[in-house]
Amino acid sequence: MTDCVIAKYGSWTSPITADLIASGSVRLSNVELEGDTLYWLESRPTEGGRYVLVRRDADGSVADVTPAGTNVRTRVQEYGGGAFLIAGDTVFFTDYADQRLQRQDKGDDPFPISDEPDVPAGQRFASMQMTPDGRTLVAIREVHADEGREADTELVTMSARGGAVQVIASGHDFYAAPTVSPDGTQLAWIDWDHPRMPWDGTELWLADLDAEGGVANERMIAGGSEESIFQPSWSPDGVLHFVSDRTSWWNLYRWDGDEATPLAPLDAEFGQPQWSLDARSYVFFSGGRVASIVVENGIERLAIIEIDGRLRWIDTPFTVFGDIASDGGDRLALIVAGPTLGSSIVLLDTSDGSYEIVKRGNETEFDVGYLSPAEPIEFSTEGGLTAHAFAYPPNNQEFAAPEGELPPLIVFSHGGPTGSTSGGLNLSIQFWTSRGFAVVDVNYGGSTGYGRAYRERLKGTWGVTDVDDCVNAARYLAEQGRADVARMAIRGGSAGGYTTLAALTFRDAFAAGASYYGISDLGVMAQDTHKFESRYLDGLIGPWPEARAIYEERSPLFHTDQLSTPMIIFQGLEDAVVPPNQAELMVAALEKKGIPYAYLPFEGEQHGFRRAENIQRSLEAELYFYARIFGFEPADDIEPVEIVNL
Repeated sequence: MTDCVIAKYGSWTSPITADLIASGSVRLSNVELEGDTLYWLESRPTEGGRYVLVRRDADGSVADVTPAGTNVRTRVQEYGGGAFLIAGDTVFFTDYADQRLQRQDKGDDPFPISDEPDVPAGQRFASMQMTPDGRTLVAIREVHADEGREADTELVTMSARGGAVQVIASGHDFYAAPTVSPDGTQLAWIDWDHPRMPWDGTELWLADLDAEGGVANERMIAGGSEESIFQPSWSPDGVLHFVSDRTSWWNLYRWDGDEATPLAPLDAEFGQPQWSLDARSYVFFSGGRVASIVVENGIERLAIIEIDGRLRWIDTPFTVFGDIASDGGDRLALIVAGPTLGSSIVLLDTSDGSYEIVKRGNETEFDVGYLSPAEPIEFSTEGGLTAHAFAYPPNNQEFAAPEGELPPLIVFSHGGPTGSTSGGLNLSIQFWTSRGFAVVDVNYGGSTGYGRAYRERLKGTWGVTDVDDCVNAARYLAEQGRADVARMAIRGGSAGGYTTLAALTFRDAFAAGASYYGISDLGVMAQDTHKFESRYLDGLIGPWPEARAIYEERSPLFHTDQLSTPMIIFQGLEDAVVPPNQAELMVAALEKKGIPYAYLPFEGEQHGFRRAENIQRSLEAELYFYARIFGFEPADDIEPVEIVNL
């Protein structure tokens, strides 16, 4: 450390630049293994966030499957998922532009097999499944017919060559996870209705499937209003499995025709919140075994459930597992991350634990001297309870701070709010720690990975429990002498943006904040959002409009008299989840009260920024904002941001 440059926290130079994060990173998702061929989706910020299906063949050659100009992304439930299906040498996918279902045979151009909708993106498809004979597709269809009326969601079948669509299940508000038995005679799926979200309660249905794509003998076999079913899947020998939280933990079950039997019961999570369709946490592989991603006390691990029910942990250097697929033998394809490895696709041999890194989300490798590994922490919070987070101290091998100076702290509040954060390498966190910030990434009450009781702490208390936990995480680190209590900020996107705005309005712990497409008026959110989340707030706050008083009590926009904290606000102008008026209303209030603020709206962006230039601009603008508020000079060459009222 004697050769380190002495410089104020926040002013350190770092090789982890905003440009590298924005342009050098792709988002990896949805791995599939078909024999020796590996497929995955990658979203490329340099191409406007376009999703491309990529294939790696047995010889190691890698190529795009879908042609330039296509975007493999469905808008079903707005968050999408389940946008493609691999069926031998044929790929089926939903193209984002018009949401039509496309078929692409190997060596050919894709062509639409669903009808052209009457209105733009009026029919949306997801979660495609193929019957074993290759004749029939099963899918979820979302029909948007009349403006001002919620879309209809249905389970449908259609010829794999295109043609008429047959509705086989309707009447429920949502459908998900259709899965065809290996012999093609049975179909399972889950559904649920307003006001429940899929992590509150879903129903698992089983039906007979005929050769023409029709169903009969439909019966509900599990689930209900207070039991969340996740990922029904058939084993190769035709036994239905599913994940249920009937014990307050998402555990794996086998259906024997009359009842469900648990496999390897554990006070841990074998499932996850179904924000996107076709999420997967377990697969079948050789010898009738199951490989599963398991979250225990917020920490993710990989486990094998042997044929006799014994659970065996697989020792890996990874701490995050984002997706899993099997080739039916001993190999697994996984999306993983670790303390020094960002999101990557690996092929893992379960027989000896060896693995190959196939694709990195960001190909740049950094010396560990610039990285800050996650430290799981548990801290006291309101009501005599404890909450969880990952702490990251500032770290840069080239710099040290002046003696006696404490680092500024940024509290990360994750989206969802029914979601979680994890301890894998996240360059968006390392961007800050390598410049001299401390970071704490909070899994506030309501987060997943800690069982149903922890998840339900947020029932009726959104804007209170999450805010308390973020504040207490910050105070915990300040009391330990690990952060400057006078220079603490909070940031978050979407639901995390709301927590950020609420913390800045209703608490006095923070000196600055950054809201990415955050909610300022909960009542507007309750009335002006998409179908999937249109009743979400019933459980988090109360039914609208009956609970109007609570909505107003917890909406930052109605309490701007309590505001005194500078903030920077980012917003996509095509956001259908959190419409731009949410940001604009808050900006108007800040302007009126004379509080320092900056507002950066982005044309063409939706919910979650996907364009490289906007991701880069946001990070740099946020750093510039903190520098002006906290009183340091950033080392980066940043285009100035207009800070009004400063």
